[in-house]
Amino acid sequence: MNVANWLHARALQTPAAPALYAGAECRADYRAFAAGAAALSAAMAADYGVRAGDRVALYMPNRIEYLYAMYAAWWVGAVVVPINHKLHVKEAAWIAADAEASLLITDAGNAFDTAMLPQGCRELGVDTAPFTTAVRNPGDFAAPLPAAPDALAWLFYTSGTTGRPKGVMLSHGNLMAMALCYPYDVDSVSASDAWLYAAPMSHGAGLYNFMFVRAGARHVVPASRGFDSAEIFGLARQLGNLCLFAAPTMIKRMVRDASRPVAGLRTIVCGGAPMYAADMVQALDVLGPVLAQIYGQGESPMTITAMRKEAVADRRQPQWEARIASVGTAQSCMEVRVVDAAFNDVPAGTCGEVVTRGPAVMSGYWRNPDATRQTLVDGWLRTGDIGFLGTDGFLTLTDRSKDVIISGGTNIYPREVEEVVASHPGVFEVAVVGAPHPEWGEEVVAFVVVRPGGQVPDGAALEAWCRAEMASFKKPRRYVFCAELPKNSYGKILKTELRELARPGGAPAV
Repeated sequence: MNVANWLHARALQTPAAPALYAGAECRADYRAFAAGAAALSAAMAADYGVRAGDRVALYMPNRIEYLYAMYAAWWVGAVVVPINHKLHVKEAAWIAADAEASLLITDAGNAFDTAMLPQGCRELGVDTAPFTTAVRNPGDFAAPLPAAPDALAWLFYTSGTTGRPKGVMLSHGNLMAMALCYPYDVDSVSASDAWLYAAPMSHGAGLYNFMFVRAGARHVVPASRGFDSAEIFGLARQLGNLCLFAAPTMIKRMVRDASRPVAGLRTIVCGGAPMYAADMVQALDVLGPVLAQIYGQGESPMTITAMRKEAVADRRQPQWEARIASVGTAQSCMEVRVVDAAFNDVPAGTCGEVVTRGPAVMSGYWRNPDATRQTLVDGWLRTGDIGFLGTDGFLTLTDRSKDVIISGGTNIYPREVEEVVASHPGVFEVAVVGAPHPEWGEEVVAFVVVRPGGQVPDGAALEAWCRAEMASFKKPRRYVFCAELPKNSYGKILKTELRELARPGGAPAV
């Protein structure tokens, strides 16, 4: 079934329900939303030749028209190719070419030289007449074109930190499985909710539209078109029942900028990277019981494990401290294992690679059979993440497999070291990487951002702190203090860059 059917059904059931908001201003009800998407799909087909199976790329910051564009593509049976708007135009053009996009939608319609685009591909500006005429003057609308569950719907390009990005192929069935897990495993959804697009709509925040469309909830794009703590707090107070997806770095900024629970803030879904236990406790103390934790990746979007708000906030649970350091349990449609190099299950509490399977897992990488074979093994997705399962089924991540530090023949998991350093009251953020060492192979290096206005630690203070909390061989051998950690547009720390800085001569030891 076509995911656009959910919008079509909602528009028929509650046509006058408020749907799309620019800041606190309602711009469209559900009838106008569905009719605008249907009218735009007709224009895509008639004026740009878009047909079922064609790829429609989106390259722009968050805006309510992003939702119109996505649903218009699905309405006609096309495939959405979301492109991170922070990528250079040449990088975006490479993705459009690799996907063989037939249409590329941008803000003004002039982001690309024609020579940069794939043959036959044209650029459509959201702020130009062909787009605005369709969505602002819609008429009656028919149902979306039927789509098989395995038909391609979302072609998401990975961040490409180890080479060219790969196109992750997600079907209509994959996206529905993801959406249907949410109310069981993450948080309830109702028509009174307001889903805020503060994180990029080209990623998880955009994918989470489905369950809120299905429930007939409100969709809110902030005026800043991005993340701003004060703006979020203001919208929460104005609109009420505000829900959003946020990476740990975003939540840390919200905690920094708030002094008490924020009225109207209902749910923050934490994802994109594991949140350190110390940060989770502080967020609960400041923001209240609004945090849910999820773990997924582009190849199984938002849908590997989860921990509901009630579990995150339940300090009476005897294993609470261990559980808030985890990423929860397998979501309803997923199986999760931890395996060794031979793909055998390892005992509870033992680290290995996390693998998962279920209806949310991709069908493969776009026109890349070699990478698909390496990543999908007998139906199981090799995540590349290292972690362990507790006897209660809670999964704790220790690191990416490529980030494990081997010093003197012993594996050291950076996440474990980061948890200890992050618990120091003077530390705002930390990232731990390995650096070449002539005797031990690798040594542990910690990059530290100190907490503004608080207790400012130095290398000696952190050395003493770590010595009191962990085995000596795990302690950082160097501390590098910096103003901020390098991150991609989704808030993930770029450890590739930090490893380069950690090499001899790359950054001063403290």
